[in-house]
Amino acid sequence: MTRTIEIAGRPVGSGEPTFVIAEIGINHNGDIALARKLIDVAVLAGCDAVKFQKRDPEICVPASQRDLRRETPWGTMTYLEYRHRMEFGREEYAAIAEYCQEKSIPWFASCWDVPSAEFLADCDVPCYKIPSACLTDDVLLDRTRRFGRPVILSTGMSDMHEIRHAVRLLDPRRLLIAHSTSTYPCPPGELNLRVIPALAEEFDCPVGYSGHEVGLQTSCAAVVLGACFLERHITLDRAMWGSDQAASVEPSGLIRLVRDIRVIEQALGDGIKRVYESELPALRRLRLVQPVA
Repeated sequence: MTRTIEIAGRPVGSGEPTFVIAEIGINHNGDIALARKLIDVAVLAGCDAVKFQKRDPEICVPASQRDLRRETPWGTMTYLEYRHRMEFGREEYAAIAEYCQEKSIPWFASCWDVPSAEFLADCDVPCYKIPSACLTDDVLLDRTRRFGRPVILSTGMSDMHEIRHAVRLLDPRRLLIAHSTSTYPCPPGELNLRVIPALAEEFDCPVGYSGHEVGLQTSCAAVVLGACFLERHITLDRAMWGSDQAASVEPSGLIRLVRDIRVIEQALGDGIKRVYESELPALRRLRLVQPVA
């Protein structure tokens, strides 16, 4: 059994209820009112946390893409201008922190660069997420480890050699790993959910699943295969503008997903075969040959 790690007062690990993370990410489209509505959806569905994404566009946007023109709902602008338009700053995250406290749901974010990690440290988030794109950023991994909080390492676009290297840079006492495939949306044939138990066996830490597929069945299957936590992007409407909307779950789907996960947890049981008291009437009525003592 893998170790249990606490996030915002909730133990996450084998034998514990699945820690369900509603990934708001950038689906707020830079609008704090929309972010609040998405937080409300996560609370209504019974999620355990909401997650955003934090990056410094001056660091994260490649020079070759900065001046590319992009059509957006706010007009034509450069890609760098667009990234700044989408990014929440200190004022917005203070409002998010206040709203999440009011709604009794913890929040945290993926940090895409060192200044963003330090920004989140100032926000006193309960844990950090290293996005798949940054798994090979040794400087970011080292800086995040030094905060002394749980770190979720996402593993999309990565092979086992790269994952092992990243794991060596992080504190094993505070490490959680998220299996993921970084295709938006991801076809079922590339989800490779059997990697979940393989990662748990090799690294002896809580392993979860960060899904970008369409539909809910495969996320439920991830729980059956042992995912200790589950992260799915959420949206008010998959037809909304934005790169992550199509691979996101709408409110009604999120409600069903959390409901089904809780039913699955009950159904999985403890693996010990027993005769339940509810079976005894059927046993007495139907079993004609009694077992030999």
